[in-house]
Amino acid sequence: MRILLAEDDPLLGDGLRAGLMQRGFQVDWVRDGVAAEHELAATAYAAAVLDLGLPRQDGMAVLQAVRQRGVRTPVLVLTARDALPQRVAGLDAGADDYVVKPVDLSELAARLRALVRRASGVAQERLQCGDVVLDAASRQVWRGGEAVSLSTREFDLLQTLMLHAGRVLTREQLEQQIYRWGDEVESNAIEVHVHHLRRKLGAGLIQTVRGVGYLVPRPGGAPA
Repeated sequence: MRILLAEDDPLLGDGLRAGLMQRGFQVDWVRDGVAAEHELAATAYAAAVLDLGLPRQDGMAVLQAVRQRGVRTPVLVLTARDALPQRVAGLDAGADDYVVKPVDLSELAARLRALVRRASGVAQERLQCGDVVLDAASRQVWRGGEAVSLSTREFDLLQTLMLHAGRVLTREQLEQQIYRWGDEVESNAIEVHVHHLRRKLGAGLIQTVRGVGYLVPRPGGAPA
């Protein structure tokens, strides 16, 4: 899943980006508040990690601005250990969670996954559709109890569709969620990934809505 990281400290930012990418996230990194507000308004990120002490425009102002514009992206705030008033103010301004510096990457990744699940109305870490089960934490997929090997892009695409089960997602929406800045995207990349997923997981798992996009059916329900 694709997230935005807003952090001005070069060492911390580089470490967070590398650590989160190792845990399966596609990370776009900005270093000031103006850029953070612009990207949050322009791109449908799965979640954002926002440092409050950003240059040009502090994180609190960014948070207030994007919430006023109706941006609903889950936001996790980074705060200093002794900044309790900031944490309270951030939550009141529309933050969904916070993590205290220094950051434990495993906890940060788990909290981000939880925020994305909550925003999608999903309670469990494991997603299931028919006999296909996806575990976001371990990035493993099973079909009928047998492990299935997927590429990074295939896993990210499947996870996005399963998180939004019952909802039709366009090719552009899917590309936004599985590719970050600088990635080369072939014009038929999504179609190729869908073809591979159908071959590995069964032709009926991902449905094509002609002229619109793709969906994974909601268990027992119709498209949203």
